[in-house]
Amino acid sequence: MGGKSRTSVTKRQKEQARQQRRQNKEMRREQRAAEKEGRPQVEGEDPDIAGIVPGPQPHPFLTEEEIAEENDEQ
Repeated sequence: MGGKSRTSVTKRQKEQARQQRRQNKEMRREQRAAEKEGRPQVEGEDPDIAGIVPGPQPHPFLTEEEIAEENDEQ
């Protein structure tokens, strides 16, 4: 009959571990929510895409003079 007692102790330990994980997860959620509220809200343009112009982009390695020479050759 001793085995039955051990099973319920193990089961109780597992349940306590689950509860602790749930509490930790809830605390992390609350922290993220608080951090998110504390961030300043930026209105207007997205900083990740600020300054990007649609269409062909300038060549990253050639100067404007070299680009003009290439256009003249074509």
